[in-house]
Amino acid sequence: MVSFTWSRQRGGGAVEGVGALHIVVIGGGALGLSSALHLVERGVAVTVIEASALASGSTGRSIGVVGTQHVTALDVAMRAYGLRRIRAWAQCGLEFHPIGYLRLGRSDRDLQLFERSLRYQHESGIDSARIVEPAEMRALVPDMSTDGITCGLFGPDNGFLDPHQLSSVLAKMVREMGGTVRQRCRLIGADRRGMGYRLKTSAETIDCDGVVIAAGAWAGRVAELFGQPLPVLPERHEAVTIRLPEPLAYVMPMVMDLVYGGGGTGLNFRHDQPGQLVAEIHKSAGSGVADPDDYNEQIEDAGKEHLAELLLERLPGLSGAGFGHGWAGLYPESIDRRPLVGPFDGEPHLIAAAGAGGYGIQLSPIIGALAADWLTEGAPITLPEAAALRPDAMRVGPSK
Repeated sequence: MVSFTWSRQRGGGAVEGVGALHIVVIGGGALGLSSALHLVERGVAVTVIEASALASGSTGRSIGVVGTQHVTALDVAMRAYGLRRIRAWAQCGLEFHPIGYLRLGRSDRDLQLFERSLRYQHESGIDSARIVEPAEMRALVPDMSTDGITCGLFGPDNGFLDPHQLSSVLAKMVREMGGTVRQRCRLIGADRRGMGYRLKTSAETIDCDGVVIAAGAWAGRVAELFGQPLPVLPERHEAVTIRLPEPLAYVMPMVMDLVYGGGGTGLNFRHDQPGQLVAEIHKSAGSGVADPDDYNEQIEDAGKEHLAELLLERLPGLSGAGFGHGWAGLYPESIDRRPLVGPFDGEPHLIAAAGAGGYGIQLSPIIGALAADWLTEGAPITLPEAAALRPDAMRVGPSK
């Protein structure tokens, strides 16, 4: 256990506090458990509280993609850290499947973005990514049509994992390092207690020095208990498995038909297991904001029809395939579509780790590291440029 000296402004003066640091992480999904692990690795006492079961929210309904094929410097840097950390976790029992990740492009603008991404990836230590032409794409995915596609961005060492297993592995490591993980423990109320907080839960009252809000689609509601705004908009999305007449003779990489700053349908699909793929539309048009406590968790007929149309167009070689199990989950989106990570204005020990949208799995390592940074170092030392992700008044509005 580590002791820290903290300084908090109160009434114009600084108040010093010294003692063993105890942090409560609210949320037992990928972001919360990663935050907890990064904290316990630094010698901090951690308690994770989860209102339901581990990975019962957005994490458990993810298709588990881990990719670095993004087109801004910050997006790439965050995911490069994530890929390195997930590879390390694979040495601790996590099953990671490096099947590759192919992003499709349609224009010279997309090609320029891909070239920029390669530069950012190389700067972040990823040298395996490359730009591919339609002929190589057809070699990577023989059943895929490249009609309308002019270029691609391919990362051969990207892949996927099982989100439930990720949560189990992280929770196990947290416990082995002395942390506590409490399931069926819902936060009911929160009050200031000296320099820290007193949390009333459905199981007990917990006193702590700091809090990480990593409650996914419920993060905004949790923040309200602390009197803080955190606009996280839960957007419903759908996914479905695709049963093949027979297993493919190759392993299909993740294929994403979406370029931020460019275009695309949002369709993505990948190998899941022999004889089965999984597919979704990353940005569902008109999905609206859902109530995380009351939304349709099954794929709707309209969603299946839309997916079928896009899949038949892009994968004509698999016309004999059929839909298997479908489900719906939530993307916890911020207003500006960037994660919300860091302390609230005037609350240096209340940390948001939220708003990762549909990228919570691949961003969970860096978000966890940043949450730990803010609490133990007072700054995002792992990735200094991530200071721009703070939930300050410019992004979330003033506190009540």
